[in-house]
Parts: sequence; C-alpha cells; structure tokens
Amino acid sequence: MALISNIKADLKQAILDKNELVRDTIRMFLAEVQRFEIDNKVEVDDAKALQIINKMIKQRSDSISQFKQGRREDLAKKEQQEVDILSKYKPEQLSEEEITEKVKNVIIDTGAESMQDIGKVMGVLKSALAGKADMGLVSKIVKDQLR
Repeated sequence: MALISNIKADLKQAILDKNELVRDTIRMFLAEVQRFEIDNKVEVDDAKALQIINKMIKQRSDSISQFKQGRREDLAKKEQQEVDILSKYKPEQLSEEEITEKVKNVIIDTGAESMQDIGKVMGVLKSALAGKADMGLVSKIVKDQLR
C-alpha cells in the first residue's frame, strides 16, 4: 500500500501546486483503483496497483499512435504527458540483456526445449518479472530463445 500512499501524497502536492495535469492523471488512476476494489470486493495492493498503472499506460500508448495517425499532435502530447506521470510510479525496468539472461535461466530451470514449452516458461517469467519488464518484449525473447 506504500505505492498508493505515495500517489495520494503526490495528488495533494499537485493540488497545492495547481498542477492540473498531474492532479487529473492521478485522480483517473485512483478512480480506476476504486472501481477495481468495488467490482472485485478486494483491497488493491501494490502489485495490483502496478497492473492498473501498466494497463493505463498501454491504453494511452494506443491512443497516442491513433492520435498521431489522425494528425492530432496536441492530443498525442497530452496522452504522452499522462504516460510520463504514470511511468514515474513504475519500478525501474529491466534492460533487454537482463531480460534475456533471466529467460535463459528459466528455460534451463524448466527444461524447456521447444515452442511447445512456451506456456511453462512464460508462466514462471510472468510472476518473476511482473512490473519490471514489458511482457511483449519478454514473449519475443522467449520465442527467439526457443527456436
């Protein structure tokens, strides 16, 4: 819950600083957390908060590409600013080399030999790398290693 406490503290500071973009972005995140808690009748922990942040970043990244295709640079810029604000709360991301090293270790540990074992490898990596790496990149590296 330390993550959500930090975010709420940042919300208070954004209100005091009259920083509307940060304030509104954090409020959207907290609304998403509250919606999840009500829908699932559980309290959101830091791991789930990170999943929500990642989901919101992915949505905004998709919007950015659509806005750029539609030549709406103003809207793309706003979405990018929101991504930057949300990214501040994510843990440091692993480099491609670090991910590749972890993938190789998991392949050895699980005894994976072919593409048929991808589910086994991804299952271990998903929990080990949650929030620390882009799972799309992890999947690509796993596929490259198992070929």
